[in-house]
Amino acid sequence: MSRLHVVSGKGGTGKTTVAAALALALATEGRRTLLVEVEARQGIAQLFETEALPYEERKIAVGPGGGEVHALAIDAERALLDYLQMFYKLGGAGRALKKLGAIDFATTIAPGLRDVLLTGKACEAVRRKDKTGRFLYDAVVMDAPPTGRITRFLNVNDEVAGLAKIGPIHNQAQAVMRVLKSPETAVHMVTLLEEMPVQETADGIAELRAAGIPVGGIVINMTRPALLDNGDLDIAARGARTGIAKALSQAGLGGARRGGLAERLIDPLLEQAREHAERVELERTEHAELKAIGLPTYELELLPEGVDLAGLYRLARDLRKQGPI
Repeated sequence: MSRLHVVSGKGGTGKTTVAAALALALATEGRRTLLVEVEARQGIAQLFETEALPYEERKIAVGPGGGEVHALAIDAERALLDYLQMFYKLGGAGRALKKLGAIDFATTIAPGLRDVLLTGKACEAVRRKDKTGRFLYDAVVMDAPPTGRITRFLNVNDEVAGLAKIGPIHNQAQAVMRVLKSPETAVHMVTLLEEMPVQETADGIAELRAAGIPVGGIVINMTRPALLDNGDLDIAARGARTGIAKALSQAGLGGARRGGLAERLIDPLLEQAREHAERVELERTEHAELKAIGLPTYELELLPEGVDLAGLYRLARDLRKQGPI
């Protein structure tokens, strides 16, 4: 089973929500999960209704059966300071570099270095053990950058190739890639049943596979139930006025006499029915395309009231019911 779960997806698909729900789902029966944020948006803190996450691991939730979810917002500048201290023992000199803006300059002109720092911190948490030799975290979940950047973000070895051929930076990139390309890692893609997110998901998976990075599953988020059965969908698609008029009459709204209430309702109802039938047909097509990719799929329903803390636990429960991820 994978221990590093990287969650990506097109913007607007709810990848942060899915990452948070996955962390909760994995924190079962005493298991400890670390949820990592790398984009400095504090989306995790908002979902768990807690204060902004600092650059330190903090317990933010209790999972089913007494498990724990810890969270960390990784800051590239702070990670670089840790790195400089670890390998070069700069101490106060490192803090002075930060004040001069040198660290921000370094991570800006060398985005590959920034990615090494961010992914490296998560990979370190995957490998970390306690005094008894047991892994400190049973699973690490990373809320990663969106689909369009995920392969470049994770393929840090190529990104730093032009920066360093030898030395600590090179060695760090090699260590990160050993984790990211191992069975310990799985990249999960979040999508909606819409054309653009599905296409980006397929493209992102192809890129990850080409780079040799393990892909886990596809989470179809914000699914909606079909309100009509197949027969009713056919009627709606054909715009059958007679059937609608009959139903309105049976509902006590009178016949479809000219100018009556029933007649005024028929056209708006038919339009809504046609739109619903078109949406269902489109979603079926996109669902088939996702299935054809050949990866495990998981579905999470749309929560009309929005995702609050209770909703997050509900999504985590739904993920657990669908099997291991």
